[in-house]
Amino acid sequence: MISKFIYLEWKAFIRSASFGTNVAIKILIGFLMIYFSLLFIGMGVGAFYVLQKMNLEPLQTINRFLIYYFLFDLVIRLLLQAIPVLNIKPLLVLTFQKNTIVHFSLGKTILSFFNWVHALFFVPFSVVLILNGYDVIEIIFWHLGVMAFIYINNFLNIILSNIDKLFAVFIVLILTLAGAQYYKFFDITTITSPFFQSLYDVDGLFLIPILVLASLYFFTFKYFKNNLYLDAGLAVKHDVASTENLSWLNQFGTVGTFLKNDIRLIKRNKRSKTTIFLSFIFLFYGLLFFSGGIEAYDKPVMHIFAGIFVSGGFLFVFGQFVPSWDSSYYQLMMTQNIPYRGYITSKWWLIVIATFVSTILASFYLFFGWEVYLTIVVGAIYNIGVNSHLVLLGGAFTKTPIDLSSAGGAFGDKKAFNVSAMLLTLPKILLPLGLYAVGFYYGNKMIALGLVSGAGVLGFIFKDKVFSLIEKRYKIEKYSTISAYKQKS
Repeated sequence: MISKFIYLEWKAFIRSASFGTNVAIKILIGFLMIYFSLLFIGMGVGAFYVLQKMNLEPLQTINRFLIYYFLFDLVIRLLLQAIPVLNIKPLLVLTFQKNTIVHFSLGKTILSFFNWVHALFFVPFSVVLILNGYDVIEIIFWHLGVMAFIYINNFLNIILSNIDKLFAVFIVLILTLAGAQYYKFFDITTITSPFFQSLYDVDGLFLIPILVLASLYFFTFKYFKNNLYLDAGLAVKHDVASTENLSWLNQFGTVGTFLKNDIRLIKRNKRSKTTIFLSFIFLFYGLLFFSGGIEAYDKPVMHIFAGIFVSGGFLFVFGQFVPSWDSSYYQLMMTQNIPYRGYITSKWWLIVIATFVSTILASFYLFFGWEVYLTIVVGAIYNIGVNSHLVLLGGAFTKTPIDLSSAGGAFGDKKAFNVSAMLLTLPKILLPLGLYAVGFYYGNKMIALGLVSGAGVLGFIFKDKVFSLIEKRYKIEKYSTISAYKQKS
């Protein structure tokens, strides 16, 4: 029966209208997987010798920070790892056993890259420990216990993926624990480190995480099995209806109508709410560059890179999926007498307003000096004048329907990959970096900032001409976009 599911998965892949795109993205993802695999293997082999050179006991040091490793892994999973998905509607009316359907769905996640990539670090590290005199049996037991925690995270991600705001909770938890340890208020590792060390020191203790894993799998299996029927899987949850008085936007005509629709969309759906939170997180991205804590980031050209991302979080997270946010009713919109110019302009104003608000909120960077905040302001000008146009143009090539009820995958879906859209991302980053580098190395910082902001001002001046080109491209891609939005799987 499992082989039949694998056969159906393969047929769904090769018969998809986006088969060529899927092949391209899988090849790209394959290269990334190879890169990270080699990186993890290198870290696994080198960790022992690096820690030994620092006069640290390798196993104890790794055990000390495992709690942060597992918490960060869970955050990454909540953000990026897909939960097990099968198109169950046609299966439930056939003679497939529910147990088989659920076991196959959960089994798909066991082979996920998010799971086995950790083995590429822990297996080489364990081998190096054994070669350096550690007890073979105890190392195997320790390794089994650690890998059990990896798979515990896998099933926690499945169970918790639909809980709103959970990503924020874990981010705050990690930052709080790390900050408390850094400033010596409270050190969580004094509690967790002895337990992880005991996986090596105490015989049989590794069975505890394995039993927890088995219990978690059983709980996940029962949960999905009990809800594996059409009424539970397809029913829409209705919240208390609410209305917003946005009549003041009526004065802006068609643009105001679209803006009202976008504001309601953002306020009422999980996926859009997640993008707002991620946009807020982008505000703190500049701390990595402007605080001087990371030497590689503390370079002038990298500062403008940070300035663009600090002010452009909403632009990059929300803007890249215009018009996919409207995919559920895009076909209906296209049957109405709706001018593309008004639709595009409303999205542009939404991005501009969000960029302006982000720049104001980022004023706390004045703590690092007025030049730092000026860099962020210049980044905002470039985002409004150039990047806002590029994300709207890229939207004509991004034909991925979005499930607004799902909070997962806020950075996008692999099916959104498109060569044209990818090429349009290059000027968003490389052009301002190039302009800044030319101005800085052949003049000074003020000239560099002037070149970047000048590009933004020119983009704003020629906005109407650029919008005409974008509108023309949207009309060309209209029917292929409608066709793509009809494919839900």
